[in-house]
Amino acid sequence: MVSHVDFSIPERLNRPKYSADVILPRHNSKPMAATSERVIAIGASTGGIQALEAVLTRLPEQVLGIVIVQHMPADQKYMAMFAQRLDGICQLEVREARHGDRMRPGLALISPSGKHLLLRRIGTRFSVETVDGPQVSRHKPSVDVLFRSTAHCAGANAMGIIMTGMGDDGAVGLKEMHDAGAKTVAQDEASCVVFGMPKEAIRRGAVDLVLPLDQIPGAITSYSHGAFKGKG
Repeated sequence: MVSHVDFSIPERLNRPKYSADVILPRHNSKPMAATSERVIAIGASTGGIQALEAVLTRLPEQVLGIVIVQHMPADQKYMAMFAQRLDGICQLEVREARHGDRMRPGLALISPSGKHLLLRRIGTRFSVETVDGPQVSRHKPSVDVLFRSTAHCAGANAMGIIMTGMGDDGAVGLKEMHDAGAKTVAQDEASCVVFGMPKEAIRRGAVDLVLPLDQIPGAITSYSHGAFKGKG
């Protein structure tokens, strides 16, 4: 069963460790004002296949559009199978992201194998791009790349969620989202397979709220309906 396979890749210290700068330069503009168009960005690694299934299967159909980076080996094609399986058991539509896909409520897009996934904004509409390039934080796709692009084009109009995973990919990007006004959540240590990524994001001051896995679907639903109380 696809749901029982872990597609995450371990941290390999002999790889060059590039930052998101090699894909997308850092943007230092003022935070965007809140608008009616919003989006949710999720990053996960080790243990993320099972964690994502636990979250997405508990979401109603009418939630904000979701973009997801899950670490996986570039030479495997299981993510499309995983997305297809989730699509069959979730209320919302789930599929592997394609370059140029438009975001909309009730749609979750999962990063394709061996490509970085970026959020883009044209006018008031969000879409995604899939791009090649070096590994970032030793991963491709990289959570830092997705989160930085979300900070750039969504700012306060986004929620960022960092989930179970080894290493620190996503911690810098989530801090950029946080500083741009986004709501930010980390999965708690007790419910993580590996607490590395959430722990590093918390250490950097990137996180508004730390939640167990079973409370993350409720946070997503609340944020989609404008009722999320993440700060303080």
